[in-house]
Amino acid sequence: MSRTALLVIDVQNDYFDNGSFPLWNTKQVLKEILNAIQTAKEQDAAVILVQHVAESESPLFAEGSEGVKLHQAILDAAPDAPIITKTHADAFQETNLTQVLEELEVDRLIICGMMTQNCVTHTAISDAADLYQVSILPDACTTREELLHFIALEAIQAKVTYTDIQHAFERV
Repeated sequence: MSRTALLVIDVQNDYFDNGSFPLWNTKQVLKEILNAIQTAKEQDAAVILVQHVAESESPLFAEGSEGVKLHQAILDAAPDAPIITKTHADAFQETNLTQVLEELEVDRLIICGMMTQNCVTHTAISDAADLYQVSILPDACTTREELLHFIALEAIQAKVTYTDIQHAFERV
């Protein structure tokens, strides 16, 4: 049996308007991510949340801070989703993500989240991701500015595919 998983990376309070490092277009991206979560659930795809926690004192994602928390709308949309806690850009590095994907019998990853040029791309091109068919939802990702978002996506286009939510969960 094969299965698709939607990997929702670092949709955390620090990246929103009142956070310590607000990103570009977060309101629209949050809507797209919530739409992707709903579509994943309708298609019986797994939803996995990823949360970055700073290893040491940091102004961003400080352990125990309000900013480190996953956005409440994401938690409400996927209350039973496993949460992978990471300390590196690559969500596979020193986490149990591979184990969770194996247990869920996942062979396809659809990635969305924050920040495009860092955690999204590093996870998508991770050596560990080579075991999966990887797609990114560009409209459900963001970073500090629009140009950086598009540069990051362009840089990894040879390794991953891009899709929209409407087509993301179709088998190819």
